[in-house]
Amino acid sequence: MNVETMRYIEHRPGGTAECLHLAEAPVPQPGPRDVLIRVVYAGVNRPDVLQRSGSYPPPADASPWLGLEVSGEIMSVGDQVTEWRPGDQVCALTPGGGYAQYCVAPAVHCLPVPIGLSLLEAAALPENYFTVWTNVFERGRLQAGETLLVHGGSSGIGLTAIQLARQFGATVLTTVGSQEKAEACLRVGANQAINYRQEDFVDVVGKITGGRGVDVILDMVGGDYIRRNIQSLALEGRLVQIAFLEGSKLELDAMPIMLRRLTFTGSTLRPRSVEQKAAIATELLNHVWPLLSEGRCRPVIHETFALADAAQAHRLMESSQHIGKIMLEVAP
Repeated sequence: MNVETMRYIEHRPGGTAECLHLAEAPVPQPGPRDVLIRVVYAGVNRPDVLQRSGSYPPPADASPWLGLEVSGEIMSVGDQVTEWRPGDQVCALTPGGGYAQYCVAPAVHCLPVPIGLSLLEAAALPENYFTVWTNVFERGRLQAGETLLVHGGSSGIGLTAIQLARQFGATVLTTVGSQEKAEACLRVGANQAINYRQEDFVDVVGKITGGRGVDVILDMVGGDYIRRNIQSLALEGRLVQIAFLEGSKLELDAMPIMLRRLTFTGSTLRPRSVEQKAAIATELLNHVWPLLSEGRCRPVIHETFALADAAQAHRLMESSQHIGKIMLEVAP
């Protein structure tokens, strides 16, 4: 590979979407256990927006550039990498830097493109599937026959959680903000969609479950939803928090947690070690990639923008009008 420079998206920390702009930089070089990927598509995620706005700084050892997932072709590998070779097509969870023509990722965070999926669809997988697997199935311990409540069901995370939970034998309820979003969730397998603008999800969950409550809740809202989530959990239920769009502070009566033996947990993905994320990748390859290759799960793509139009993609993300994934096309 003779390319020495590349285009990428630069931004000012703490800026609005308009601060995103194309810039030029040297092509990054892979370390001994890394691969260099020629990026074809990159996913746009809520953490990208938070990082751009200055509220979610990257870890000290991560790329300062935006972009947590990509798909493309491996161009070169580090001298300790044995599982991949130049020319392989992969999707990858990246430590940042995905909004660029070339991106470095740990080799163990790469996964093959599932059979039958395009590179566009493959780039929509890593951030959502890593997040859902570790939070719903590992931390939330969701089992066949249990009931899962997913908040924000029409987001990329939400639609992934709905599909995977159904494939593993759970009943799925979800909250949405419109009829269009409700229909999208039902199409991918939700048993019932609750419009939170028209109904109180606590009341609806109580009626649906006969007062028992749900076994697991995946929440990215926070704020007063935390108190209401605890009301909605069954005995020994698990609340898994992955974001706080409405804030992380509230006054809470914690007594129900003790009396009903509830678990309130959560996690972030990006600060985890290379080894921890590699373990999630292995679980996905063994348990989820066959479902994708069989067509039993599939990412939902809302809209794809050119790399130069990253600001438009961020504005759409911030509007919350999308259903599914927002993507960037980096190379045709």
